[in-house]
Amino acid sequence: MAYRVPSLLRPGFLSLHHLTRAMSSEVHFQDSGRVGLITLDRQRALNAINENMVQQISGKLVEWRGREDLEVVCIEGAGTKAFCAGGDVVSITKEQVESVALNFFHDEFQMNHMIGTYPKVYVALIHGITMGGGVGLSVHGKYRVATDKSLYAMPETAIGYFPDVGGSYFLSRLPQPYGMFLGLTGHRLRGADLKHMGIATHYTTAEKLPALKADILTSDRSSIGDILQKHEVEAPAPFSLDPHESLIKHCFSADSVAGILSRLEQDGSDFALKLVKSLQRMSPRSLVITHRLLSIAPSKSYEECFAMEFRAAHQIVRSGEFTEGVRALLVDKDNAPVWNPAKIEEVTEEMVEEYFKERTRAWEPLKLD
Repeated sequence: MAYRVPSLLRPGFLSLHHLTRAMSSEVHFQDSGRVGLITLDRQRALNAINENMVQQISGKLVEWRGREDLEVVCIEGAGTKAFCAGGDVVSITKEQVESVALNFFHDEFQMNHMIGTYPKVYVALIHGITMGGGVGLSVHGKYRVATDKSLYAMPETAIGYFPDVGGSYFLSRLPQPYGMFLGLTGHRLRGADLKHMGIATHYTTAEKLPALKADILTSDRSSIGDILQKHEVEAPAPFSLDPHESLIKHCFSADSVAGILSRLEQDGSDFALKLVKSLQRMSPRSLVITHRLLSIAPSKSYEECFAMEFRAAHQIVRSGEFTEGVRALLVDKDNAPVWNPAKIEEVTEEMVEEYFKERTRAWEPLKLD
């Protein structure tokens, strides 16, 4: 089977010495015969994923894919705080080189796509913070186990980006318009909410997680379902968004971001006005692009959604909006991004169309023989 040269070895990216040292500490692999375990281990960065980790995980998944004896792959985050808080966007934007960001997104999307088409049983233990790139590492797999300490969000519109890593595919296939609501607002779901929303397939407690993991490591394809069921606990009711169901359905079914804001303002409830205030702080360009992506995605295949997202990523990196968002929220932390344009009504159709044009560099799935 063919696997292309890891992008970490592109000229000027990292020296072999630094690569070897990084590879030994940021992600670990355990092979017990029938089960392969992946452990993300950048605890100071809440296990945020970088190019090095993408290449290691992709390479190992390719290797394990060809192993007839290996039947189950499990992924977890080291420590108790996070599964994976997302992509390491600070390091991506710090380079100030368009190709660095695009290389990362291209390779990350290939890894995400491979997870969703993987022939082995894939189990993600989404304990703790699970955002952005962490969602991409988990939601496409067959089984996703949330705990009472799980915290989920796709907060990309706040940093001038959009819900990627296949977000257009899975958000558009949640009960609607909840996917649109989550994608635009970056609203956080906690614990049992992930099971109620369908993001998690199973729910347990942090206390039961070590025993669950131990059983997974001795499982096989035929027993993994029973093991997950054995450790599952009933997800506490109610779903936290139940009190706002009618508002979300009415407001977020509007055919534009401007329409959503108008309906929220007309509603006038505390929850609605908080959402208005939150959305007004986000990148207008990102909000409109996200709305368009999630509106188009239901008619697209799994693979087509990744290709569409890569075209959008290409333009949003070029626009500078993403870099400005990361600067304001994660680097300088002044929480005062200067968006361009500054208002929803100033985002023109011509601007939006740029995000959906075919590019010289297109995305395609990892080629496996």
